[in-house]
Amino acid sequence: MTHHPTSPKNTSPGRGVSGQRGVSRRALLAGAGTAAAGVAGLAWYGGSEGGWRAETAILRAPRYDASLPRRLREGLTTLGIDRQAVHRKRILLKPNLVEPSREAPHINTHPLFVRSVAEVFLQLDAAEVIVAEGQGHIRDSWYVLEQSGLQSQLDDTKLSFIDLNVDRVFTAKNAGGRMKERKLYLPQTLRRVDWIVSLPKMKTHHWAGATLAMKNLFGVMPGICYGWPKNVLHFNGIPQSIYDINATVRPHLAIVDGIVGMEGDGPIMGTPKEAGVIVMGRNFPAVDATCCRLMQIDPRRVPYLRLSSGRLGPILERHIEQRGEAIAACATPFATLPDSGLLPETSPI
Repeated sequence: MTHHPTSPKNTSPGRGVSGQRGVSRRALLAGAGTAAAGVAGLAWYGGSEGGWRAETAILRAPRYDASLPRRLREGLTTLGIDRQAVHRKRILLKPNLVEPSREAPHINTHPLFVRSVAEVFLQLDAAEVIVAEGQGHIRDSWYVLEQSGLQSQLDDTKLSFIDLNVDRVFTAKNAGGRMKERKLYLPQTLRRVDWIVSLPKMKTHHWAGATLAMKNLFGVMPGICYGWPKNVLHFNGIPQSIYDINATVRPHLAIVDGIVGMEGDGPIMGTPKEAGVIVMGRNFPAVDATCCRLMQIDPRRVPYLRLSSGRLGPILERHIEQRGEAIAACATPFATLPDSGLLPETSPI
């Protein structure tokens, strides 16, 4: 199997962050539409995807219960991530915290899911596990932690939480180059960890089509620099922002909570969708493309994935080695909005 010839660090965990050193819906929709049109016009790598290849794993997980750590560890083992790989690593877990509601488990990454991932990394001899988020809607992070139910899980496991919205920042060269910003402001916490692990919820999105591992990294962008709800990024174009953040931060691992996801008017107002899966992998475009196929969404219609194809990773099914469960055995259709930002139907390639 061949990986991208010039990007080995993007196919296995390693040091991240390259180059280290109030808006209306109408306005945002207009910006998102322009951005999507720009993505649609980009050169398409077609059949080769620049030589990128990746592996993802799908695990069945019907509920949030005590079996989660075992299932998660099985998935990591399937990807070749063992005690030796994790030993003495400092791990940052980035969940998706959107709204302060424990009554709606389809909105946020489930607290027990976050706790279970942390426990597995500690069992594998991680030096430290921290949970960090810079949510875009509610400025009071501690209120969100308490009301979402995550605070009690952090207390039980003695895990620390860092509010990335108000963390000290550093500047990094924009390695993606799709936004007008030539440098990005990032939290200092990213520089003191070895692995950045995205823990998104499997959801549709009313502007991006889907919100998964890559879109979840909006939450590492400090609110003190980019506003609430990260309006600077929205005005730059959601696909372009997703691409540039991932190209610059270079996250290491994605573990998607697809046990209960969201369909329809995501990422907040949609309805629960029981998918009963966990998806994980090192290459983020490959993970998100696999999730889209499980949601029965063509990943080539998702603007940020079309932009990432052949640049940050593969999205074509034949270029992604599927481990664990088969996509066809686990797929279930997620409803999307008519104006969800998906590109027109793409002919097979």
